[in-house]
Amino acid sequence: MPFHISINPLVLTINQGSTFMVTQHDGQITADGELGVFADDTRFVNYYAVFANGEPWTRLNSSTTAYYASRIYLTNPFIETPGGMIAAGTLGLVLNRIAGDGIHEDLDITNYGLTSVKFNLEIVLRSDFADIFEVKAHRFVRRGNIVTSWNEGDRTLETVYTIRDFRRSFIYQVENASSPPQFANGRITFLVELEAGESWHSCGYFILETNSDASKVGLNLDRIHKPSTPCYKPPPELEALHQQWFDGATQITTAQEEIYRFYQQSLTDMGALRLHDHDFADDIWLPAAGVPWFVTIFGRDSLIVSLQNMLVRPSFALGALKKLAQLQATEFDDWRDAQPGRILHELRSGELAYFNHVPHTPYYGTADATPLYLIVLHEAWKWTGDRSLLHEYRDVAIRCLEWIDQSGDRDGDGFQEYQTRSSQGIENQGWKDSGDAIVYPGGTKVKTPIALCELQGYVFDAWLRMAEIFTVLGEPERAATLRQKAAELQQRFERSFWCEDLGYYALALDADKQPVRTIASNAGHCLWSGIAHPDRAKRVVQTLMAPDLWSGWGIRTLAANHPSFNPYSYHLGSIWAHDNGIIALGCKRYGFSQEVAHIARGISGAASYFENYRLPEVYAGIQQEKGAFPIQYAQANVPQAWAAGSIFHLLQAILGLRADAPNQQLFVDPNLPEWLPDITLHRLTIGKATLDLRFWREGEQTRWDADVKTGTIEIHQKQGSQLSPFL
Repeated sequence: MPFHISINPLVLTINQGSTFMVTQHDGQITADGELGVFADDTRFVNYYAVFANGEPWTRLNSSTTAYYASRIYLTNPFIETPGGMIAAGTLGLVLNRIAGDGIHEDLDITNYGLTSVKFNLEIVLRSDFADIFEVKAHRFVRRGNIVTSWNEGDRTLETVYTIRDFRRSFIYQVENASSPPQFANGRITFLVELEAGESWHSCGYFILETNSDASKVGLNLDRIHKPSTPCYKPPPELEALHQQWFDGATQITTAQEEIYRFYQQSLTDMGALRLHDHDFADDIWLPAAGVPWFVTIFGRDSLIVSLQNMLVRPSFALGALKKLAQLQATEFDDWRDAQPGRILHELRSGELAYFNHVPHTPYYGTADATPLYLIVLHEAWKWTGDRSLLHEYRDVAIRCLEWIDQSGDRDGDGFQEYQTRSSQGIENQGWKDSGDAIVYPGGTKVKTPIALCELQGYVFDAWLRMAEIFTVLGEPERAATLRQKAAELQQRFERSFWCEDLGYYALALDADKQPVRTIASNAGHCLWSGIAHPDRAKRVVQTLMAPDLWSGWGIRTLAANHPSFNPYSYHLGSIWAHDNGIIALGCKRYGFSQEVAHIARGISGAASYFENYRLPEVYAGIQQEKGAFPIQYAQANVPQAWAAGSIFHLLQAILGLRADAPNQQLFVDPNLPEWLPDITLHRLTIGKATLDLRFWREGEQTRWDADVKTGTIEIHQKQGSQLSPFL
C-alpha cells in the first residue's frame, strides 16, 4: 500500500465575510508576524496567549472544523502552585472558536487528576491596529493613539485606536465564566478551582468596531463586528447561510474520490469567501479573492471566479457585475490609475487608504479587468438566459469598450498596453502582477509600457461576445464594427506575437514593440480566448506540455530552463491552479482533449496532497518525482477563490460544456479519461432549466445521458474542436 503524504496548512484560519482570524496551530497569536484577528483591512489583535500560572499550555491537536470554526486541544505542562504541583497532562483545555460578526471563543478546562487543583488561568491580548498592507510587508508605523481600559461591571477589556477622525476599537468581553475575571498587569485572570473530574468554562467575545467617514473609501465603515454565537455551537443563521450555498450549487457524484473531494472542498471554500457586506440579494454575491491578504473587492479575481462558478452557480457573476459597475471609473485620476470606463483592481478600507497613503480607494491599476467584465457579462447571459442583464449593463459595457479603445490602447497601435501613472501604482497590470513577473529571455525585467499576449486575446474575445450582445439588442452596426475590429486584431496579433522559431507566442511586446521571446504560461490564455490561429494551436499546446513548463502537478508560470526560473517564486516558475484551468479550457477549444485530461490529473493530484484537498493560491513548480510533494508558497492565501474554482473550469473543459440559455440549449463535448470513468452533475442550472447530467466511459468512448428536472432544455453533442461559436 503506497504511503500518502498530507501537507497541513501553515496556520489555522477561520473566516466569515470580512472577519477572519489566523493563528498558530496551538491557537496562539505571536507578535511581529502575519497572524491576528482582522476586519475591514485592520488587524485588531496582534497577540493572543493563554497561560496557567504563567506557563504556556501544550498543544495536543487542532484543526478547523468548518471554514468558520476551529477547535484546539491543549494540556498543561508541569505547574508549580502554592498548594503543590500539578503534574503535566492533568488538565485538558479545549478552545473552540467561531467566526461570524467578530469571533466567539469557548474555553473549557477539565481536571482529569485524582485530586483538586487551584491555579490562575491568564489570557493576554494586545492590539496594534496595523493596516493589512503593513502586516503583509512587515513594516508598521504607529501613527495614532492607543488607550486600553478594563470595565469591571461589563467584564470587558477595550482598546481604542484613534488618529484624527479614524477610529478602531477592540473589545474582549467575558461571558458565562465559571469564576469572575480580574484584570492586572495586562492580563485577564481567572482563579480556577476544580475538584477531580470537574470542569470550568468561559466565553470570550472578540468585538471589532469600525467608525470612520465611509465616503473616503466608498464603503460603509460605521459598524460593529460583534459575535452572536451561543456557547459551544454556531448560531443557526451561520449554518443556514452555509447550507443555502450548498443547496443551490451544482453537486457531483463520481467513483473518482480525488475529484469528488477536491470538488466538495472547493464548494466549501467558495461559500466561505462570500462577502456578505456586499450582498445584493439572497442569491447575488460578491467573492473575496482570498484569506488573509485579499478579503476585499477585487476586479480581476471577482470576474475570473465568476467565470469559474458558472458551472456551479451564477450568483457570483451577478454580484460582481453589479458591484464593479457601481465602482466603474468616471474620471481621470493618475494617483489611482483611473480613467473613464475602467474597471477597478482593488478596494481597501484600512487606515492607509483612509488617509490616502495608498491609492486603493479604489485603485484601478489592472489592464485585464475591463475586457474580462465584458466576457463575464456575456457568459452570465448565456448561463442565465436573463436578457435584462444586457439592458441593465449596456451603458457600462459601452464605457468599457471606450476605455479599451482609448486608455487601454495607449499609443493607438491597436494593442493593449499598460503603464502605471501612480507613484504607488502596480507596475505589472496583468494577472502576473508582481514586480519581477515579466522578463526577457536573458532574465532582465521588461520595462513598461508592456503589451501582454493574453490581454490582446481578452479584448478579441470581449469584442466578439459584445458583437453578439449588440445584435440581440438591435444594434447591428455596432456589432459589425466589433467583429471587424476583432478580425483585424487577430491578424495584427499573429504578425507581431508569433515567433516561428519558437513555435510559440511571445510573452509580450516591450516598449519598443519588440516581442519578448520568453516561454511562459501566458500564451495558454490565447487558446482560451480564441485569438490563436488554429494552425498554430498544436505547437502552442506541445510547448505548454513540454517538460520545461509541465511539472507533473501543473503548468509552470515560467519555463524551467529560463535564467529567472525559481519554483518557489510568486510568478517565475510557480504553479497557479486557475492558470491551468484557463489553459485547459483553451486546449479543449482547439480539440486537445488528452491534454485537458493531463492538466486536470496534475492539478487534482496536487490537491490530494493538501489537507482536505484545499489548494493554496500558489504552489512551487518543482518536478513531480518519487519522494517529492507540492510545496505551498509561503504567503499564499488559503482559502483562495480562483484556486478553489479551478476544478470547475477543469471539469467544464473535460465535459465540453457550453451554455446557451437564451435559446434553451446546452452543448456538450465529453471526453472522460481512463482515470475518471464516470461523473454526474446534479442540479445543473441552465436558464430556468435544472437537470442531472451523467457521463460514463464505455471502452474508449464517453457516453452521456440527461434527466431534466425542471424547465426546458435541448442538449446537443458538439464533436471535435472549436467548442466556441466564435472560431
